Amino acid sequence: MDPLITVVSAPDLAELDRLGVTEWPIWSCEPSSFPWSYGERETCLLLEGDVTVTPDGGEPVRFGSGDLVTFAAGLSCHWQVHQSVRKHYRFG
Repeated sequence: MDPLITVVSAPDLAELDRLGVTEWPIWSCEPSSFPWSYGERETCLLLEGDVTVTPDGGEPVRFGSGDLVTFAAGLSCHWQVHQSVRKHYRFG
């Protein structure tokens, strides 16, 4: 089974270029806490922030600025935004 959340710290710049990350939209969020569900896979690159995401019934995953994160389709979880987030993101 693929992990529900994968985090790559200090991703390879060539890989980020290949993915076209700088062309993706940007989402931002102030410190907060909220439930979230993913209808499709999301890949994101955090430009700023510190977050803990806890899958329903799973272990918390903490990530932050500079991390490339992938969330599996069908994931239901809880977001805890510790420091304001800005991220590039892509669904699908």
